Amino acid sequence: MPSKLVIVESPAKARTIAGYLGSDYVVESSIGHIRDLPRSASDIPASYKGEPWARLGVDVDNDFKPLYIVPSDKKKQVTKLKKLLKDVEEVYLATDEDREGESIAWHLLEVLNPKQPVRRMVFHEITPAAIREAVANPRDLDRRLVDAQEARRILDRLYGYEVSPVLWRKVRQGLSAGRVQSPATRIVVERERERMAFVAASYWGVTGTFGIDDDPQRFEAVLASIDDQRVATGKDFGPDGRLQSRNRTVFDKAAATMLATELREAVVTVDSLEAKPYTRKPYPPFRTSTLQQEAGRKLRFGARRTMSAAQRLYEGGFITYMRTDSTTLSAAALDATRALVSERYGTEYLPDTARIYTSKVKNAQEAHEAIRPAGDQFPEPDNVGAAFGGGSDEARLYDLIWKRTVASQMKDAKGESLSVRLGTVAPNSGRKVEFTASGRTITFPGFLRAYVEGSDDPDAALDDQERPLPVMHEGDTADVHDMAAKGSETKPPARFTEASLVKRLEELGIGRPSTYASIISTIQDRGYVMKKGSALVPTFTAFAAVSLLEQHFEDLVDYAFTARMEDDLDRIASGEEEAIPWLNRFYFGNGHSGLKELVTVNLDRIDAREVNSIPLGMDADGEPVAVRVGRYGPYVTRGEARASVPPDVAPDELDVTVAVELLEAPSGDRILGTDPETGLTVIARAGRYGPYVQLGEPDPDAKPKEKPKTASLFKSMSLETVTMEDALRLLTQPRAVGEHPDGGEIVALNGRYGPYLKWGKETRSLEEEEQIFSVTLDEAVRRLAEPKRRGRRTAAALREIGEEPATGKKIEVKEGRYGPYVTDGEYNASLKAGDAVETITLERAIELLEARRERGPAKKTSKKS
Repeated sequence: MPSKLVIVESPAKARTIAGYLGSDYVVESSIGHIRDLPRSASDIPASYKGEPWARLGVDVDNDFKPLYIVPSDKKKQVTKLKKLLKDVEEVYLATDEDREGESIAWHLLEVLNPKQPVRRMVFHEITPAAIREAVANPRDLDRRLVDAQEARRILDRLYGYEVSPVLWRKVRQGLSAGRVQSPATRIVVERERERMAFVAASYWGVTGTFGIDDDPQRFEAVLASIDDQRVATGKDFGPDGRLQSRNRTVFDKAAATMLATELREAVVTVDSLEAKPYTRKPYPPFRTSTLQQEAGRKLRFGARRTMSAAQRLYEGGFITYMRTDSTTLSAAALDATRALVSERYGTEYLPDTARIYTSKVKNAQEAHEAIRPAGDQFPEPDNVGAAFGGGSDEARLYDLIWKRTVASQMKDAKGESLSVRLGTVAPNSGRKVEFTASGRTITFPGFLRAYVEGSDDPDAALDDQERPLPVMHEGDTADVHDMAAKGSETKPPARFTEASLVKRLEELGIGRPSTYASIISTIQDRGYVMKKGSALVPTFTAFAAVSLLEQHFEDLVDYAFTARMEDDLDRIASGEEEAIPWLNRFYFGNGHSGLKELVTVNLDRIDAREVNSIPLGMDADGEPVAVRVGRYGPYVTRGEARASVPPDVAPDELDVTVAVELLEAPSGDRILGTDPETGLTVIARAGRYGPYVQLGEPDPDAKPKEKPKTASLFKSMSLETVTMEDALRLLTQPRAVGEHPDGGEIVALNGRYGPYLKWGKETRSLEEEEQIFSVTLDEAVRRLAEPKRRGRRTAAALREIGEEPATGKKIEVKEGRYGPYVTDGEYNASLKAGDAVETITLERAIELLEARRERGPAKKTSKKS
């Protein structure tokens, strides 16, 4: 009979640890948090529903006392844990060694209320040795970490529940605000504003292809100066398209082409050579943010996908804890890494002493290690491939972690950088011309034998690559093999990718690496950001929300203010700050307006029309053109005219010219004719949920307001070809099929989920839309007598995207009751804002499915007895 109960967060973690402990232990999971603040009004216990603070779930007037509840989906697990408690003598709380893990352990203690001795068991890797060490050396619960996590949870609740309703009322229902979410959205919006304001500058240069004597190697050099004045390059122009650097020669196409032609006959000599030693140090082992960045660059993984794969590797005992700010390696890990370097690459690649890395991240938790292979004998990448599948996310991510860890303990890469200046005099004009070229030779690869880091900057990605030049000396003649004019245009700042956004958040000190994946998912799920390839593109809804927050809640999206809040939470964790006074200052204010006052005062001041309008400029007649965020999406306006903005148009692509084109484009509406019975106009329109026909226009003076009759087009119809006859036929729905023998009329009609029959409360699906008009009474009665089919018909695939590398499962896009979704046959994931059926990539589909898998199987609705 087990005498000790070990509680961890996840079933996978429980299974792995149970295999390392003897029969005296029973290992069970809490399945994450077992207690939280209520998420909806239905979660609030009846005894609290009348309290004015109940909607917040926090009693702000009683030292911010939180109202914690056990969600309905966790009650079964709590009952199971309580039952296990009855038969054991000791309890080990073995949740993760971070603030959230400490908080989960505290909640377990509060809910289970064990009478047995309770130990806090911590470890940073799931290996037999680490688990034995954790059992042998338990510690007490760290209440400071709990206080910091609870303060964070309460702060986030107050921020979200007080500010989000402002966005609902002034921008759109369903939006949300958050302590990290909102500044993250602002970062993406500000970059798009820069792109919208950007003015491209065109400039030309000359590129020559040269050779030295009989050396077959050719090399390129670019025009650097003419008559001792530098030739302008992209960095000499500002974002307004104007030349910012003084004393620069700007070539146009004609001048560059003329010069290139003239220089083909020039005699070019090597004027100078400058060689410098090249040294490149290895990169530190991964921490959470750098792992997310590098997996994004090299594997094209989103942050969530990266962390999901890392979680499974950790729970399987393959890597150390994956939520860490530290780049430190333990003594055992250093020994294991150095042994691998010596064995795989030879002692010439091994430094005399171990490399010690310290994190440059503010408030890094150095008690943790870097993310590295687990144990003191690192698992081979092939072993992980065997466990998860050779092409799986886990295998690919582990290979990255293994190589980075090994490379961190190797010698520097060494070589030589060479800068060359070539000079000539233009044969016809007599102008003095200079070209430059650069190269790099690596004489000792060092850590580059094991690992080369990726980069968001294509130029920076060349830093670790060898670019040799032919052997040459000052005074040598360089043969001209080609000379060509080359035009270039300055480019706006690149949009953020998930990797570069993670990097920017960390630079600003906003949030914690453990939260970046969920934040990036949240801003996409809320419709603030859409993905175009790997780029994060803000929607116009994001512009409106950020504009509102900047104007009326400036501190809440101020980067420095947000970072200071993070520092304050760190001080609470270290005991330098107390949670309750700090929450008081934030919510009620202290010499400045607190959150409560800001919301109360600003709600009536906010002009919804103003915050939802983004001026684009003036048209040719001087009339202002703007884009506005409406209930059903963005639209452009000019005077009384308006036109919807297509969902695939990014903000920086919508200028005055494009807006005017949208406004002046022919309307999608088609007037089909006049209904002979009512005299009303019949119109075919494109709607939010598809094309439809409408009988007449709504009467604005009617009270109560009556909506005109509408009917969706059949899938076989289109707006361009639907006829008046088709429309009048569609508008006869619901069609009366006849009287049922048992009484009551049977009707056929088209509904949200397809064509069907209705008789009282009974319904039965029809296979084809045309059957609405062809099904007979006898057939309808027979169908209604059949048992109701459970589940919906399997939807046909709209598009096949490809196969998931890890499983080989076919991924398709299908149309569902709530819109298009991607599926691998086991899990379904709805498309988000910015995801289009025609353009969604395999990478994005896998990311959506990964997020869906994390939530587990869909809950089954229980039948009421």
